[in-house]
Amino acid sequence: MNEPVLVLLTLNFAFIGILPRIFFRSDGTLNARWWATASPFFVASIFLVAAYFADWAALVPQAWLRPLAVAAVPFSVASVALIWMTLGTHRVPISLWHQDNDAPRSIVTYGAYRWIRHPFYASFISALFAALLYHPHWVTGATFLYGVVALNLTAAREERRLATSEFGSEYQEYMGRTGRFTPRLGGPVRVAA
Repeated sequence: MNEPVLVLLTLNFAFIGILPRIFFRSDGTLNARWWATASPFFVASIFLVAAYFADWAALVPQAWLRPLAVAAVPFSVASVALIWMTLGTHRVPISLWHQDNDAPRSIVTYGAYRWIRHPFYASFISALFAALLYHPHWVTGATFLYGVVALNLTAAREERRLATSEFGSEYQEYMGRTGRFTPRLGGPVRVAA
C-alpha cells in the first residue's frame, strides 16, 4: 500500500472526525442517527489502517493498486479543500446533523453553497470514494455506498425542513439552480413545492 496516500486519507478522515468539535454548534448531541450517518467514516479510516498493517489484499490485481492510489489523491485533496472552503463560507457555526433544534436561521447561497447545496456532505462522499479507489475492497465499497445513502437521506431530510421553513420559497428556488452534491449542469430545474 502507498504510505503517503494512506497518510493523506487518514488525515482527511481525521479532519472530518474533528469537525463536530471545532466547527459545529455545541448545543447538539451525537445521537444515534448522527452515529449511524458518521459510522462509514470511522469504519473506512480504521479499515484502511488495519489493511495496511495486516496486509489485507485489495480486490483488484496488484498492478492496479498504484494507479488507483494516484487516482485517489485528487478526491482526497478535493475533500479537504471543499471542507476548508465550506468552513470559510460560514460566519457562524451550524448545527450537527440530525438535531431537533436545527431550525434554519438563514439560507446560505454563497461561497461553496453557490454551486452545491451540501458541500460538507459532498466532501465526505469524496473522501469515501478516495478510500474506495485507494484500497478497493468490499469494506471500502460498503462504506462508500452506505455513506452515499446515509448522506442522501440526511440531505433530503434537511431540505424538507428548509423548504417548509420561513425561507421555503427562497430555498426552493435555490434547489432549482444547484445540485445536491455536485454542481448542476445546464439551466435551473423547477422544484415542486
